[in-house]
Amino acid sequence: EVQLVESGGGLVQPGGSLRLSCTASGFTASGFTFSFLVMSWARQAPGKGLEWVSHIYSDGSTYYADSIKGRFTISRDNAKNTLYLQMNSLKLDDTAVYYCATQGVRGQGTQVTVSS
Repeated sequence: EVQLVESGGGLVQPGGSLRLSCTASGFTASGFTFSFLVMSWARQAPGKGLEWVSHIYSDGSTYYADSIKGRFTISRDNAKNTLYLQMNSLKLDDTAVYYCATQGVRGQGTQVTVSS
């Protein structure tokens, strides 16, 4: 079974940092190699729709939404089948459930709350 599990969310003050992780499993059995997958982060703020945040290609190329550019960094560790999102200079508007996704699969999400 293909599965993505996010972790690392929590409560942080404005200006603080968090690092989210997303561990993938079951992809090899399904015929996929993690290192070849395009991996994405998305988020959903309270009362709003799903917003794409960032993605990373197999060659390490990265892309970011304008709203988080310069503050967030996406990375991957293919040996650990894990995707990361380093979030710095967090703002109140970054409060959301953060999901990782690939190949039509999305994790259960991890809550990030930015509050003073």
